[in-house]
Amino acid sequence: MSTIKHVAQNSHFTATHVGKLDQLSAHTLVHAKSGRLITGKVFLKESTQATGTEISYNALPPHTDVPYFHTHHKNEETYLILKGEGFFQVDEGCFEISEGSVVRIAPAGKRGLTNTSDEEMIYLVIQSKEGSLEEYSSEDGKLVDAEAKWK
Repeated sequence: MSTIKHVAQNSHFTATHVGKLDQLSAHTLVHAKSGRLITGKVFLKESTQATGTEISYNALPPHTDVPYFHTHHKNEETYLILKGEGFFQVDEGCFEISEGSVVRIAPAGKRGLTNTSDEEMIYLVIQSKEGSLEEYSSEDGKLVDAEAKWK
């Protein structure tokens, strides 16, 4: 079982590191409800102390399926495919996905995916409460003066 490395934090941020993407399969966890051991998944809410999102890195071996379909009560999910290709199913709709694909699913959508490629599929999943985003992008941002410490 691989661990998340704590990088730094203060009252305004928490930084962690999960390791190289090609080593995601070293992460394991026990599913809270089913008790099933899951390989290649790492949740970030606890390690980042997030209060508005749950993000997970995921690795799916070649020619395998996520072994279950699921829905959510309140959270929508956005899947970002970083590597690999396959199919994504939401309810009765099924479509191809590959590197660069982005899929948002409402809480009630029955979702599942498969990796049909010869390489490990790497993807991120971002969960947030449906309808909770009030301001975004430049509407929520504010430019401030600061000195770049990396220079």
